[in-house]
Amino acid sequence: MDNKDSEAEIHPLKTEDVKVQENHENSVERRIISKQSSRLSRLSRWRTAAFFISLFLCLIIVFAFSFIIPCPERPVSERTWFRNYDNAVAYPFLAIEDVNEDKVQDVLFAFKASNGSGSFNRTCLDEGLPSPCAFVAAVSGTNGGALWERPAAEEVEWMECGIKQLGGAEAPGCLLVGKPVSLTAVDLRTGEVHWRQPSDFGANYTVLTPVSVIPDVDSDGVQDLMIFIATGDKIKTFIHSGKNGNQIGSAGSLDVDGKARYIRLNLGSSSYFLFYTENSLYAYSLKDLYSAATGMEIKLPSLEQDPQWEKNIDRITHHLSLLSSGDIRYLAKIPGQSRENILVVNSEMATLINTQNLQTLWTLNVSRVVSEPLLGYYKPDVLGIVLESEIGPDRKKVMIVESGSGAVQWDLKLNSRAESPGPATLSTADHRSAFLIWGEYQVAGNETRSRAPLQKLYLFHPSYTNVLLELRNSTDQIVAFDATLFERSRHACYVLLRGPQPSEEPGPVSLMKRKLKEDVSESRVIWLSQVAVDSEQYVRDRLYRMRFHSRA
Repeated sequence: MDNKDSEAEIHPLKTEDVKVQENHENSVERRIISKQSSRLSRLSRWRTAAFFISLFLCLIIVFAFSFIIPCPERPVSERTWFRNYDNAVAYPFLAIEDVNEDKVQDVLFAFKASNGSGSFNRTCLDEGLPSPCAFVAAVSGTNGGALWERPAAEEVEWMECGIKQLGGAEAPGCLLVGKPVSLTAVDLRTGEVHWRQPSDFGANYTVLTPVSVIPDVDSDGVQDLMIFIATGDKIKTFIHSGKNGNQIGSAGSLDVDGKARYIRLNLGSSSYFLFYTENSLYAYSLKDLYSAATGMEIKLPSLEQDPQWEKNIDRITHHLSLLSSGDIRYLAKIPGQSRENILVVNSEMATLINTQNLQTLWTLNVSRVVSEPLLGYYKPDVLGIVLESEIGPDRKKVMIVESGSGAVQWDLKLNSRAESPGPATLSTADHRSAFLIWGEYQVAGNETRSRAPLQKLYLFHPSYTNVLLELRNSTDQIVAFDATLFERSRHACYVLLRGPQPSEEPGPVSLMKRKLKEDVSESRVIWLSQVAVDSEQYVRDRLYRMRFHSRA
């Protein structure tokens, strides 16, 4: 300190210069800080403004989507609806398709009457047909309202809907085989006729169903149709253009030894048709059938032949030797790991055949199967097969068989009428199925019967292996029955078509759609064993809350 004071006394001007310089530096620093503060303040104001502008824009967008831009209206489906026709008969055909493109499935069916419903005032004379005639109708799945009705033919031999490109249209179509012999293509959306072609199938014929859609063989850009007609011990093959209905080539002829049915197998790039009678099984490739009908060879990727199958087919008779025993009742396609397998059901057993090497995968003793085998899921994602077999007069046994092993997973004995509908399945969200079965359950030890069995509809789900829900008791004659999800993964319903059939006198015809949950809530719980795990109301509530799933 003494040194500094003495230096200040010696150099007073130097000290003043230092002070001035320090003051100048402090002033510069204050100005820099002031400028930075001003910039930060302006930047903060811009950020605040940007935040509020973004918030304002978000509110405008939310307001627009909530109040200004209308949301698509979801159709409200009635839980139950009826559509009634007087003085009519019903044909045993039901098709479930989305006709009006509202994402809800609709119902198509056929009936015979002098006039349609009052909704369209269409008569048989409008189409140049004698009265009464066969009408095709599309009914809304939401409320049962008529979407369209059209007189189609004097009689309907067969109807099939959902055929793509039919008539060259973008929308799918329905094909009707009528009597006198005619083929009619109808637009699924409007009911308008794309084309109508007379055909000569001969006398006393039977249409083998379903109609097969084959690749475009006449190069008009539209898939074509193959129709099989059985007359005595022969099967005639007709190929018709899907675009205009014209016949392609002439009729081919196949020899069989009795009343025949058929299934179509897709084996990779090959397609085979299996015709079966009580005693024999015949196999024809699509290439063989096309050549027989047209007399020409054609090279298309989908008309290839499978070498393994060709080795096992007799080139002269086209017999396919899969089993030594005859009396074939049903053939069914069962999905396998890489391709479809064949389930052969005869009077005594069911046998699953591997289509790659034509070897037996398993056999199951089952006698006199009375309905088409049906697919469902007893275990999660494990495919099962539903078989109904006759076990006595007015008695049947329902079995669910695992497709991979042939093991019986569940079975039930019921009283049953000969004309009772077959079963149906609905996929559930737990990757299993709900099974709908017709019959009359009888408690063990009370087998005495003095009347014909009643027609009751039961629901079974594998979550309760010892429970049946009795849903419905129908005394009317059921012409056709189906169950489906009317909306994707929801709205599980069943459809009943009731009334006299074409061979009977006309009377009231009724078409009904019923939501499954409505019957579940009012159902009667039947315990298949004496042990009641839960209360009846708990079982009803749990199955009422069951969710469904649309499998691809």
